[in-house]
Order: sequence, then C-alpha cells, then structure tokens
Amino acid sequence: MGPRPVPARLWWLIRVALHQHPSPNCGPRRDALTPRFVVLHYTAMGSAQAAIERLSDPACEVSAHYVICKTGAITQLVGEGARAWHAGAGEWRGLDDMNSRSIGIELDNDGQGPFPEALMHSLETLLKPMLRAWDIPPDHVIGHSDMAPGRKLDPGPWFDWDRLARQRLAAPTPRSREVRAPDWDQFRAQAKSLGYTADALDMDLLNAVRLRHRPQGSGPLCAEDMAISHSF
Repeated sequence: MGPRPVPARLWWLIRVALHQHPSPNCGPRRDALTPRFVVLHYTAMGSAQAAIERLSDPACEVSAHYVICKTGAITQLVGEGARAWHAGAGEWRGLDDMNSRSIGIELDNDGQGPFPEALMHSLETLLKPMLRAWDIPPDHVIGHSDMAPGRKLDPGPWFDWDRLARQRLAAPTPRSREVRAPDWDQFRAQAKSLGYTADALDMDLLNAVRLRHRPQGSGPLCAEDMAISHSF
C-alpha cells in the first residue's frame, strides 16, 4: 500500500499560517513505507528563512517536511507522503532509513535558549491532526538526537518535552522508584528498551538519553540516570 495523503479537511483544524515552499530535495518513500514517526529538529541557523532556503537548495541535499518559525508561521517544504531528507544516518527501535519512516519538522531555534510560545503552539497544532492522520502514537515522536547519539543534539536541552507529553503528543519520561547504582550494562539495556538502538559510545548514549529525559543532568552516569526506565 502506498503513502496516504493527509485529508485536506484536517488542515481546517490548524489555526496558524501555513505557507508552501516546495523543496526539490525529496522522493518516494522506500518499500512503500508510510510515516510511523515524527522527528523534531532545530534549525541552528540565523533565521527560519535562511533554513528554508538551505532546505530547498539542491546543492545542500537536505530537506524537511515543515519549518516552524519563531513567530509560529509554518512552512511546508515536502508533502507528508513523500520522503524528505532530514534524518540521515542512525536508527530508532532497530529501524533504519528513518527518512522513509518519518515526518521531519525543523524548529526555528539555535539550541541556546527556550522555544517561543508561538512556535510551541504551532507545533502542537500541527502535530495533533498529523498523529491522527497517520496513526502515529505519542512515543513515536522523537528528537534527532534520539536516533543519532553523538552525531546530533537537536532539538536540544531547551526543548520542552514535558509540555508535549502532557498533551499526549510525546511520551512522558518513565521513572523507576527503585534506587540503582550506576551500571553501564544495565543502563544500555534500559536505553535500548526505550528505543535507543543506534551504535553509540557510552557517553554519547548517556547524553542522548539526558537530552530527551533529563536535560539538567551532567557528569558521569548516576542513580538519577538509572531511574529512567520502563519500570514505573
């Protein structure tokens, strides 16, 4: 079965500006795959317009489905049924070619500070019909850093994952009440159960898990990191 178009009527639910700026940097999803994940990025550029131009430049060979500006304006570059070039190498839950399996959203942020309210509101308003249309569960909304530990940091430590989780637009951080001493083998097993299956050095994996679940964390592996677990 080929990719499904998003029903036009769903976009009536979006109360923000939706602009079109088609990018040539896309193609069909491989093996008739449909979107099962959403990958969030930050642009790390001077402006949303600069990011849009880069994501539309054939020489750059990168793209995303959407860019959300600090003002909340949304620009669509690639149709959701097509394969945008945003994820690159890496994997999640043992699955590779995340470009064919996901929708990529670029957020206008440099990774050095909070995401504006207008941007977050537009992201939430975009995600709600998107997850319904493609039957994507909240725990399939991930960051670029989740699928590429050590290679990518976005959307970074300032992104408010808890806010999305409260609206069931992302998974909450699972916490174990059991106090466990730091143990790298056990931590790796816990991280794998959460979806972190890409090859990564110990500290790269730890930093990736912290970016998503404990952004205030620093230093060596500790008991608070060990508490991030599927065991509630």
